[in-house]
Amino acid sequence: MPLKPDTTLLQRIATLPLETYKPGETVLAAGTKTGRLLILRKGAATIVKGGTVIAKVTEPGAVLGELSALLNLPHTADVRTSETSEFRVAPVELLEQDPAALLYVAAILAQRLNLANQAVVELKSQIQLHHMVKSPIGKLVMKMEELLNAMGAPISRTPEECDPSAA
Repeated sequence: MPLKPDTTLLQRIATLPLETYKPGETVLAAGTKTGRLLILRKGAATIVKGGTVIAKVTEPGAVLGELSALLNLPHTADVRTSETSEFRVAPVELLEQDPAALLYVAAILAQRLNLANQAVVELKSQIQLHHMVKSPIGKLVMKMEELLNAMGAPISRTPEECDPSAA
């Protein structure tokens, strides 16, 4: 699935209100519920959680506020502009009204989950390679894997776990 919205969705996004933010402004604040999605038109934003920068967003079309919208929870991180930035602003209901918008956001989230899974698998591999399984970092990575497995979303499987006939 490509991560580009289709022409109809692009046209709909172009009709949404446009907001401009100066460098350093908070666009979304952790703990608040805004009821809106922000689609980056141009500029750059930094996502900060617990005082730690977890992502820098520069790609036009990036969607912010999607976790809050989909989970009906307050925003989980602060989003601050790192340069003058423009965002198209959509109500969260857009995801209910427009299947193309929902599919676009789902594809973004799936890509993000895939990259996170790859990172955890790489961490686990390095921990095992360097015999660090009992270290605090090793225990943390194992706990992450345990939690994801408990939720039915295992992050790494052997070929046998994926297909018992491969054993």
